[in-house]
Amino acid sequence: MKYVIFIPDGSSDLPIDELDGKTPLQVAETPNIDKLAQNGFGGFTNNVPDGYTPGSDVANMSIFGYNPADYYTGRGPLEAGSVGIDTKPTDVIFRCNTITEKDDTMEDFNAGHITSEEAAVLMDALNKHFTEKYPGFKGKFYAGISYRHLFVYSCDDEDDADILANLKTVPPHDISGENLTEYTTWDDDLAVKMRDIMYEAQEVLKDHEVNRARISEGKAPANMVWLWGQGLTPALPDFKETYGLTGAVITGVDLLKGIGIFANLDVIDVPGATGFFDTDYKAKGEYGIDALKTHDVLFIHIEAPDEAGHAQLIDEKVKAIERIDEFIVGPIIDSLAGQDFKAAILPDHPTPISLGTHTRDDVPLVVYASDKTGDECTSFDEEGVKTGSIEKQEGYKLLSRMINEF
Repeated sequence: MKYVIFIPDGSSDLPIDELDGKTPLQVAETPNIDKLAQNGFGGFTNNVPDGYTPGSDVANMSIFGYNPADYYTGRGPLEAGSVGIDTKPTDVIFRCNTITEKDDTMEDFNAGHITSEEAAVLMDALNKHFTEKYPGFKGKFYAGISYRHLFVYSCDDEDDADILANLKTVPPHDISGENLTEYTTWDDDLAVKMRDIMYEAQEVLKDHEVNRARISEGKAPANMVWLWGQGLTPALPDFKETYGLTGAVITGVDLLKGIGIFANLDVIDVPGATGFFDTDYKAKGEYGIDALKTHDVLFIHIEAPDEAGHAQLIDEKVKAIERIDEFIVGPIIDSLAGQDFKAAILPDHPTPISLGTHTRDDVPLVVYASDKTGDECTSFDEEGVKTGSIEKQEGYKLLSRMINEF
């Protein structure tokens, strides 16, 4: 039996006036996904336990079959795992966005989707500045993809690490246009040090040649960094030992690669997988077909709908969903014809166009089993799954339910 879980990140939404009161999932042309829905089972699930911020970290950990309440330690640590950063128990790993600051507000949480090459130069400049100015500096910046980077701070002991790991930080995409000082009013000395690092980084970046060039080209400068999503290194149970199945992950996002690495899944790098609108959908589909030849389970994640939700771009969100259907879902399902397989498709969380950020609302879920007759589900969207029969349960139970119930 093969299992494939399609994750169109942030694809569920609220009704949109410009779409005549429908959602992007409802208006997108998705014949392959609809076939799964009409021959499968529909319902809702929720991947974000009570008390957790509805981030892709928590939500996707659930989809991968791990209860965040047991294993989640922060977003930064998961991303650190994807790039091979060795950390100690006293290291606190932050997600570090390059942002555009203006008048102490969050003008752009991704600095105009700065290129990875430009951002790497800026990360090097920050490391050079802090290590030269402060001998023995305990932090280090690690360049990632586009605006998504990491900052690791080595604390003196585990007590300090726990304090810093539990500091309340805010995802930058949740505070677009808002005052930054309001979200950094911390009292603890270590927390104040993190705030000072962010604002001192601004002094380094604002006149950097990379940003001067970006401004001259009419692009948003990456003139500040924002630290958030921090935590300590997690320890996930081995996926194969837990489920008795071999697994693989395809994604363009370091966060999900990190979950895969900590779970001892095979992380498959796909050329052209960018985590943005320009990701190579066709290549993802082709690599997914190959992965299922040698693995029992495939998690295939596509970030583009979520990016469109954050950018509040209706057309881009609809296009992303349609491309997922055409280049990923269709080819992979066709490749499994004649085999016993089960497929699920679900967002990790909603990213409504009207809000531009994540919510923790229930998400639509479709599960297809090649050897079962489905229910009354009509389509994969917020309305079509209402006639389905899947009982809503915690999101982390999905994989076990696919194996044992469908």
